[in-house]
Amino acid sequence: MDQIITFIGENMQMIYILVLSVFVGIEVIGHVPSVLHTPLMSGANAIHGVVIVGAIIVMLNCEPDNYLSLSLGFVAVVLGTLNVVGGFVVTDRMLEMFKKK
Repeated sequence: MDQIITFIGENMQMIYILVLSVFVGIEVIGHVPSVLHTPLMSGANAIHGVVIVGAIIVMLNCEPDNYLSLSLGFVAVVLGTLNVVGGFVVTDRMLEMFKKK
């Protein structure tokens, strides 16, 4: 318990920044018009390719017997891949609406 209190005390500025960024993000996303929501979300999902690259780099640099890092990296790669594919599927469906029949 003392370690947690010490950690919070040493990182209070980072905690403030995290809380403020959460409030700013909620405020910004809450004011996005519904017409723009789908294109913005599909673009944001496509950007998660950075998560995939980062997870692969972390997995390459960790020790072979560190199973926690390897499993978390694998989960990050799988979830990032699902998010990227989902973003492209949403974008494809959105573009289908504008094609003439």
